[in-house]
Amino acid sequence: MAYGKDTLRSWLRSWKRFLSIAVICLLGVSVLTGIYAGCRDMFMAADRFYDEQGLHDIQILSTYGLTDDDVMALRRIDGVDVVQPDRTQSATTDVGGTDKSVTMTEIGIAGLDQPYLQEGRMPAKAGEVAVTEKFLIDSGHDIGDTITITPVETTTTFGVDLSESEDSDNADTDKDAETSPEFPTELTITAQVLDPKDLTNPTGYATSALRSPTTADYVFFAPSDGVTGNVYTAISLSVEGAAEQDTFGDDYDRTIGDVVDRIERTVQDDRQQARRQSIVNDAQDQLNDAKADVYAQLDDAQQQIDDQRATLDENRQTLADTRSQLEAAQAELDEQRAKADEEFAKQQQTIDDIADARWYVEDRSSVGGYSSLDSDVSSIETLGFAFPVVFLLVAVLMSLTSMTRMVEEERGLIGTYTGLGYGSLTIASRYLLFAALACLIGGGIGLLVGFLGIPAFLLTVLENMYVIPGIVLEYDWLYGSLGIALFVVAVLTATGAACLGELRQTPAQLMRPKAPKAGSRVLLERIKPVWRRLSFLNKVTVRNIFRFKSRLIMTVGGVAGCTALIVCGFAINDSVDTLGPKQYEDLYRYDLLVAANDDNADAMADLLTGDADVTDTMRVRLESGEIATDEGSATIQLMVIPDGGGDDLAGMVDLQDVEHGRRELTLEDDAVIVSKSAANALGVKSGDTVSLTDGNMRHGEVTVTAVNRSVIGSDVYIGESAYRQAFDDDAPMTWNAVYAHYEGSGDEQVEYAEELQDDPVVLTAISCEDMRRSFRFELMAAVVALIIGLAGGLALVVLFTLANTNVSERVREMATLKVLGFTDREVHTYVNKEMMILTGVGIVAGLPLGRFIGGLLTAALNMPSIYFEVEVHWWSYLIAAVITLVFALLVQLITNPVLDRIDPVSSLKSVE
Repeated sequence: MAYGKDTLRSWLRSWKRFLSIAVICLLGVSVLTGIYAGCRDMFMAADRFYDEQGLHDIQILSTYGLTDDDVMALRRIDGVDVVQPDRTQSATTDVGGTDKSVTMTEIGIAGLDQPYLQEGRMPAKAGEVAVTEKFLIDSGHDIGDTITITPVETTTTFGVDLSESEDSDNADTDKDAETSPEFPTELTITAQVLDPKDLTNPTGYATSALRSPTTADYVFFAPSDGVTGNVYTAISLSVEGAAEQDTFGDDYDRTIGDVVDRIERTVQDDRQQARRQSIVNDAQDQLNDAKADVYAQLDDAQQQIDDQRATLDENRQTLADTRSQLEAAQAELDEQRAKADEEFAKQQQTIDDIADARWYVEDRSSVGGYSSLDSDVSSIETLGFAFPVVFLLVAVLMSLTSMTRMVEEERGLIGTYTGLGYGSLTIASRYLLFAALACLIGGGIGLLVGFLGIPAFLLTVLENMYVIPGIVLEYDWLYGSLGIALFVVAVLTATGAACLGELRQTPAQLMRPKAPKAGSRVLLERIKPVWRRLSFLNKVTVRNIFRFKSRLIMTVGGVAGCTALIVCGFAINDSVDTLGPKQYEDLYRYDLLVAANDDNADAMADLLTGDADVTDTMRVRLESGEIATDEGSATIQLMVIPDGGGDDLAGMVDLQDVEHGRRELTLEDDAVIVSKSAANALGVKSGDTVSLTDGNMRHGEVTVTAVNRSVIGSDVYIGESAYRQAFDDDAPMTWNAVYAHYEGSGDEQVEYAEELQDDPVVLTAISCEDMRRSFRFELMAAVVALIIGLAGGLALVVLFTLANTNVSERVREMATLKVLGFTDREVHTYVNKEMMILTGVGIVAGLPLGRFIGGLLTAALNMPSIYFEVEVHWWSYLIAAVITLVFALLVQLITNPVLDRIDPVSSLKSVE
């Protein structure tokens, strides 16, 4: 009982230590769990949403479309649950006086890829359509309005018109084009929906990016009788058991990967060959029918000529003009037959040259919206795993400092209990329980902050980037428990180490006061000119700093760690802040990038060259594509450069070889240059072979010539010759985009781009000045603000702990100074000078350490569209140093009254 009461009194006297350990654990557990929990809540909500809307696990695309035979073959694959054939139709619609591209999508009949109803009712018949919020905002339309769309004839680049092709081995999908439902052009908007493949918030501040002209502006959803087409554009699959797994987890990837492998091994080759053969057979039948018709007509004409010749022979007519006419007719008929033979030979060769059908088996990572969400949130989650390491190290240091001092203060009491027969474990338990209780209370509050406060803050930011219905804050028992356990174990280990050193001594040794640390000469004393000029108190200060080496290490280490965290936060902030200027001022030398549909490409180019303020132009081809390696895939902007255009490109884009000291690059005709942002995310370097997908879903393999410096966007620059070789394309190239320089101020440039955007022949007009001004990455900025706030709080707690420890272990020294006549102000200066010197050293050590940690963290932020070049402004270092110094001064104001309350008489009483 007496031991328990004494332990309680000891704890109450040490409430400052208790508070400091608790607050450090609170901050550490908060940052450990908070960022993780916010990202986890986002991932879990997205996973539930994808499951509820039936986002496909696998999707099959083909160069020649897909048929019911393909559907049946896929249904036989082990592990495949639901198979849904999909149809889409390309169209255009007027938005603000400009034709915008639309993809009419059939609402899945098997429950996959279902749009999420936000307002109104789902369309039920032809002529009704559901649209996204983005379209309603851009067009100014409301639910109930009628819009007009214009169908776009879709023919593949392989020369096969999929809208009218027939499959001879498929009776179900073979329909005459005449019997297909008429494509409705007057549509009534019945609903606002969320496309499960694109969760970007249209009213938020998602990262700006250039949309390629090969990507549709809007996606509309219609019932089956509202979408035409006799061939499926895709087949979507769900996999057995996949819905029960985390779509962002490794188990899900393995499950899907197994089914993908089965599809590629068992049915892909057979169905590719069958599809090609069916198209060849169909084309051959059409050619044979055409031959029969043409040759029949030619035979009829030949028969007529022969009959006329026979008539001439029977009547013995020798009229020269009649014979001449017959000869001319025969010559013309022979010419027609020769032309027919030549044309049919060409068509036969075309049929013989029909390429093999190619299947593309894609998982969810190929869905742009899914990949963006995964990449963005995972990058933030990376910070949540990295920063707590520093918090943990600081917590161990501070706990070791605090508990060592607490144990030393009670040396005599420990010796008494030892002499009375109390065991070492019993004595140590009073300190271990003290530390454990502080950790548990602080960690418990930290869990509330970590699973409620910080996630609520992060989700507020994330919800401005992505629209995900049903986000809830959830507690992770395992992670939360491990988070507290991590700090409890670390702090108890430090406490145990402090106790062990004292409990090894005999009771007699413990009952005697611990001898003060002996003074010793320091290095500065050997520098006589400096040492002689120091005052007596300054010499004492220097000796004290080196006399208490553990305090020196703890103070410098603790301050350095906190300063490093603050600098690291500013490093990330500055790196993000400089992305826009680096990309849109330094790397992009052009002022405007204007794109058009292929049909309007020449008109768009003429529009620009006809403007007097446009001083220089370069025509290129812009496509939306994909780059893929064994490590994954990323969406890219594929920039095709005309042969011989490398020098012209250098005037528009500053290509720098990041693998060779940023030397200037010139694009050769057969070269492929990948931007650093995409290369970094996929681990691509020069000499690697990667797979490219162009805007027409053709796949080709290329060898990367170089990796160029780029911080925003995922551009791949490819020479025309390399493009044609990769995709086996010898068709005339349509240059659908123009780089341009513009004379005028930034405001005039932005205004001109807005004027171009309203022109019917222009699809997209991008001003670099506008992109620089509007680029924002608010999610990272919010996380950085959170990190800086937590790091500042940690710095304040650390300095407070160190200052109180310093005062508590030097009470007798301060009392002696007062007896010698030192005033309170002089005592303050004497003590605080040492703390300020150590704080200054810690700051100096923490500034480069923070830059180093910031570099490690930004390197870990692998985002396909952004590459973080570490940048720290000089004023960020200054602010970090000032913040730490301000906290140090604040702590001094708090501890000075403690120094004033030291009683020289009681403090100097002998303990013997």
